[in-house]
Amino acid sequence: MKIGILTSGGDAPGINATIRGVGKTGINHYGMEMIGILNGFSGLLYKDIIQLNDASLSGILNLGGTILGTAREKVFRKMITSPDEKDRQQIKNAYHELELDCLVCIGGNGTQRTAWMLSELGLNVVGIPKTIDNDIYGTDITFGFDTAVNIATEAIDRLHSTASSHKRIMVIELMGHHAGWITLYAGMAGGADIILLPELGYNMKVIIDKIKQRTEAGKPYSIIAVAEGVEIQNSKERPATYFAREIQEQTGLETRETVLGYIQRGGSPSPYDRNLGTLLGGHAAKLIHEGKFGRMASKIGKEITDVPLSEVAGKLRLVTPEDQLVQQGKRMGISFGVW
Repeated sequence: MKIGILTSGGDAPGINATIRGVGKTGINHYGMEMIGILNGFSGLLYKDIIQLNDASLSGILNLGGTILGTAREKVFRKMITSPDEKDRQQIKNAYHELELDCLVCIGGNGTQRTAWMLSELGLNVVGIPKTIDNDIYGTDITFGFDTAVNIATEAIDRLHSTASSHKRIMVIELMGHHAGWITLYAGMAGGADIILLPELGYNMKVIIDKIKQRTEAGKPYSIIAVAEGVEIQNSKERPATYFAREIQEQTGLETRETVLGYIQRGGSPSPYDRNLGTLLGGHAAKLIHEGKFGRMASKIGKEITDVPLSEVAGKLRLVTPEDQLVQQGKRMGISFGVW
């Protein structure tokens, strides 16, 4: 069998480990031929490929980024949904001209939705979930998340010493447009006093009251972890900027902001993410060997398994108020901005 592998969407630590997991399993265990498709779905259209073999897949396990390159190809998705059959036929032609037996799509929510659309066109597709945001439906965890949480937690740890020394309020903004998983996990692990998530919203009075209570209790500094996707009421400022300004104005306490940004996505993946990517990649190769297409490899509980792409497309896995970390945080007196 001849298998194409592509990566699409934002980069995440562990992509190369996953490419290696698919490729080496396919080559060494199933006797498959592997090609890498460069720069996302556009590489499929333009047949921009490289040969993958045991040698080229060696030495990439610990590398950040993706050896195949990536792109957010919205034009490709429009072609799939186009009413013009010529557009859809162009995609099918590219797939068949490459003589592919299956296409492995490594990516986030948009990528998995596109993968499902391709399977609806009759192409053999297997998806592998990838995002630091951990918001892909159908899997309990995605590779890249653990690394991002480790980086964010270390940043919060470092802010504690500065906040304590200067008796300041420190607001740190972490990644997560729709889902607050990084902020929740890093905020709890880093000992944040207030954790603000897109799913829960916020009440400024609750936040200000919490800071005042801490000050009156003899706690001269506070750490506030906020997700970038928290929707700010009547303001176009970044969340960190908005909350830092409002807190200083309403409490008179010196407040500083930190936006961690793309540092959370870069660098070498954690051992956990390397192993998770390896397992998901190996399972994808197994699905191909068994002819089980239109599915996404996933981790549910302790098991590496798979789910239909049709169940994943268009859905998000979000934090709920019932999440055990949220509930435990509340019991410990951590504020989530609404209680």
